[in-house]
Amino acid sequence: MIARSWHGIVPIEKAKEFREYLLITGVADAKATVGNIDVYIYNKSQDGFEHFFMVSYWDSYDSIISFAGDQYYIAVTYEDDYKYNLISDPIVLHFEIDGTIPKSPFIE
Repeated sequence: MIARSWHGIVPIEKAKEFREYLLITGVADAKATVGNIDVYIYNKSQDGFEHFFMVSYWDSYDSIISFAGDQYYIAVTYEDDYKYNLISDPIVLHFEIDGTIPKSPFIE
């Protein structure tokens, strides 16, 4: 199993709207891709910004490529991202993991 981790931040006043937007864009697209196992969103407020972490779990790199394209290590972006003043990490991280989906370290 492969975990794909993306991080981005938005101004705190746009956090609620952005979360809804993320659910209908990135989360929905990932879940609709064959080979996706699950998707989790974690968020945390800090210094006037809301940090969003989207962690998706996949059965193979081929499935990730179906979702993200050949440059699968580049963040997937959407046309309306700018409306939320999103600052996205340009590179996503991939981790090969064994067994079940681990408990989130972001849950307090």
